[in-house]
Amino acid sequence: MKKFVCQCALMGELYVMDLALWLIFFSTVTMTSSEDSVEAYLNRCLDGVNHKTKPGPESNLFGQCNQYKELSCCTEETTRGLHQSHSWLNFNWHHCDTQLSKACTAFLNHDLCFYECSPNVAPWLVPHNISIRNERYKGIPLCESECNAWWDACRYDLTCKDNWALGWDWSAGVNVCPAGTTCRTFEDVFGSAANMCHQIWAGAFNVTADNEQCMVFYFSDTNPNREVARYYAERMLKESSIATNSAVELSSSIFIFLFSLIVYILHHYHLCYHVVSRTEL
Repeated sequence: MKKFVCQCALMGELYVMDLALWLIFFSTVTMTSSEDSVEAYLNRCLDGVNHKTKPGPESNLFGQCNQYKELSCCTEETTRGLHQSHSWLNFNWHHCDTQLSKACTAFLNHDLCFYECSPNVAPWLVPHNISIRNERYKGIPLCESECNAWWDACRYDLTCKDNWALGWDWSAGVNVCPAGTTCRTFEDVFGSAANMCHQIWAGAFNVTADNEQCMVFYFSDTNPNREVARYYAERMLKESSIATNSAVELSSSIFIFLFSLIVYILHHYHLCYHVVSRTEL
């Protein structure tokens, strides 16, 4: 009889341990949902070879990148380098025999400043482990008017590829047009402004109507992209919260079931104990 009582006690202790573990898991789920914040999205840089670990002020940014001086993920050295080098990160924009126009080059500089300096890309970062970075942005909403201006600047310039992120011949150490390709105008290669903006960096940008929340490359005053990033960060966190709440609701139901089961087990354990005790008497 005593052995039976010990078995009952052991069962009760085991189920109490299960309940404690579930309580730990339940509290972890609810705590994790509050760890992410909008500010975390607004104070993060892309993890790249030239990027700072956190954005901050930079008083002497060079050239077109100077607009990011109040809050930047790049340094003065980086901005000077990208303006003065013809193959920044070993990538040559002028990969056809004819040099790109000044207007197109200027727009590509704005694009590059955005890549190196912008502190507002965190909501769109995805893993991308290559030699120059561990992540990239994908699907950033680029204002339609900004895309059209980029198109107008480069439309009649020459390129040999519609995706500048992949497929180059790197045997010379810089990107060279692969065998079998010919240099044609951007208009011939991409067909439209929207296609160019979306395809040129493998989906880095999605063209978005100007009356919606969208980003720009050029600004002369306060960076308007911060509020765009805030909008999307808040939306992402809200969607994440809805998913977390659903998980918590399910967890609550399971918790109530387990708690009821523990109460039931402990109740029968006590009954078992009393029955055995009376028998021994």
